[in-house]
Amino acid sequence: MFFGLLKEAGARLSRRKAIRTVLVVEDEALVAFDNEHALAQAGYRIAATVDDHDHAVRVMDGGGVDLVIADVALHGEKTGIDVARHAAALGLPVLFVTGRCPIEAQALAVGCLAKPYAPRDLIAAIGVIDAALRGARRPKLPPGFSLFLPAD
Repeated sequence: MFFGLLKEAGARLSRRKAIRTVLVVEDEALVAFDNEHALAQAGYRIAATVDDHDHAVRVMDGGGVDLVIADVALHGEKTGIDVARHAAALGLPVLFVTGRCPIEAQALAVGCLAKPYAPRDLIAAIGVIDAALRGARRPKLPPGFSLFLPAD
């Protein structure tokens, strides 16, 4: 059902980009900085960069986020899995960026990018997700990226 809603929303977007604004949820400062820089250089708007579940929830609840990029392992009690559950309840796609993609990721996220990754691979993964959400032809998957959206 979740992926059906995403596909329906993507179909309404037709040719324009489905992903313009991203929320980065990352508790490693250097990785967060690198992600922000790569995303900004690629023309994405950063809604916020946060390092915990509660801040992520506040940003998502504020609206205007098209994609959540979340590490699975976060400091504190709640994890990126909890962030993804909240995002799913709001109909927001999640890209996990993590050293080890958890089994439940496929039910909560649109994809998983294995750490460590190059900035170009993050941007390429977002491009694949964007194309999938719009129902467009999907570009080649970057190294370390698994797409969980069903093929058309």
